[in-house]
Amino acid sequence: MKKQLEKNRQKKKEDKAQRKQERKENGTGADDIAYVDEFGNLTSTPPTQKQKSADEDQ
Repeated sequence: MKKQLEKNRQKKKEDKAQRKQERKENGTGADDIAYVDEFGNLTSTPPTQKQKSADEDQ
């Protein structure tokens, strides 16, 4: 029973490392970010500092 549990833990650890490596190779994550501009439209570029300070004043 103890050997089987250890095998299961090791398999989970290897699977997790493999998934992490696949995500790293595919480069997913950064492309999924969307920003909202001052007009309420979605854009792929982040707002500038000037726009941020104007939004905070309101």
